[in-house]
Amino acid sequence: MRTIKGDEPTGTDAEACAYLMTVSLTQPIDSDWTQIYLFIAGKTYTRWEKNKLPDDIQVDSPNDYQTGELKRFKDWLYQKRIQAR
Repeated sequence: MRTIKGDEPTGTDAEACAYLMTVSLTQPIDSDWTQIYLFIAGKTYTRWEKNKLPDDIQVDSPNDYQTGELKRFKDWLYQKRIQAR
C-alpha cells in the first residue's frame, strides 16, 4: 500500500518485531535495539487490537538514531525477502 503512495518498499513492523524477538533470544541486544524492539512490539501488539504494553516497558517514540536504525533494518529485511524470492 505504501508503494502505491510513492513510498519506497520496506519490511513490515510485524516482520521486524518477529526478527528482533528471535535475535533477542539468541544473544543480548544493546539498549538502542531494545528500545527499537519495544517500540515495534508495542505498535504491532496494539495493531492486532490487543491491549497496550505495560507502561513500564512501553516506548512511545524512538530517538532519531533509533529511527534511522529501524529504517535501515526494515530496508534490509525487504531486500532479503526479495532475494529469497
